[in-house]
Amino acid sequence: MRKRGNSDEAAERKRRGRGAGEGSIYQRESDGLWVASVSLGYVNGKRNRKTIYGKTRKQVADQLKDLLHDEKRGLPVKVERQTVAQFLDRWVEDVVRPSVRPRTYQSYKQLIRLYLGPALGRHQLAKLEPQHVQAMMNEKLAAGLSPRTVNYQRAILRRALGQAVKWGQVSRNVAALTEPVRGKTPEIRPLSVPEARKLLAAAHGDRLEALYSVALALGLRQGEALGLRWTDVDLDAGTLTVRYALQRLDGTLQLVEPKTDQSRRTVALPATVVAGLTAHRDRQAFERAKAGARWRESGLVFTNTLGGPLEPRNVVRHFHALLATAGLPRMRFHDLRHTAATILLAQGVPQRAVMELLGHTQLSTTMRYTHILPAMRREAADLMERALAAEG
Repeated sequence: MRKRGNSDEAAERKRRGRGAGEGSIYQRESDGLWVASVSLGYVNGKRNRKTIYGKTRKQVADQLKDLLHDEKRGLPVKVERQTVAQFLDRWVEDVVRPSVRPRTYQSYKQLIRLYLGPALGRHQLAKLEPQHVQAMMNEKLAAGLSPRTVNYQRAILRRALGQAVKWGQVSRNVAALTEPVRGKTPEIRPLSVPEARKLLAAAHGDRLEALYSVALALGLRQGEALGLRWTDVDLDAGTLTVRYALQRLDGTLQLVEPKTDQSRRTVALPATVVAGLTAHRDRQAFERAKAGARWRESGLVFTNTLGGPLEPRNVVRHFHALLATAGLPRMRFHDLRHTAATILLAQGVPQRAVMELLGHTQLSTTMRYTHILPAMRREAADLMERALAAEG
């Protein structure tokens, strides 16, 4: 058998369209496309073969060169048939979970399970298009989800696909090419001073009276108020320190640390709040004695009748019932925090002092918590009248 010379090998490479070290590249006769095929080893016992298509030999050769280079460096190679659901499940465990707070991880995972997975999961990751994402957002908005919730889904998907771009699994972030949805922002209506007094009057004698006093006077978040421990309260000094928040993680209520250093704060207590917490402590001691062996000591300031943490949803229901009793409009528990900020600034408390009380990191955030009450509009009009009125 005659051994082929160098000229024969060159001719064969020309016929097959293959350069030295390029792998298998050839032009398909059926449609004229150039094709490259390379084996990347085995995954779960199956050969992982990558095929690249292009209109020109150079285009395919360049892509194949990049692929082999990345594979040699140990970088992940884009898997054409990987679905969006498969990628998101991997991303939330490998990237999100080690880098964020448990509550944030749970939020991402739930959002993927309830929304992103069912809506986009069946698509192949490499074939996901901006119109797929935009259509999903429009459908969620039409189904009754708030613009904020829909845009939150977009933000999570955008972050996930940004990681896919870094990993070389997609060439562009299609979520970033969509437009956020717009809708009517829910109106936040804080209580006026007379209305806040009506709420406290309606809560007088209730076992959670002190909870509403703390929320109104200090502007604590619901989780911060429900996660308050007696060791964090100094009634003699008249101070309270926010160290934890009560949140649901993996189906159970747990104490978690605040997300920022500013959220860990010590605040001074008004005398009425000190009196309310003192009475609440006595009431809790009575409930402890009444429960006997059934009491489960949690160390929390605000508990159920057996010493356990309060269920946040039950607190919201109780709050709505209290609003109805007081003849006040329905509002979120979080709006008590807006009320606190608005009343304090209306009383002339410096903005930075309010920022520190609320535990904000930026003054601009605090200002979004303040609102103009009707009485403040009237006062502004009267001041303008006095400034512009002609002297008599």
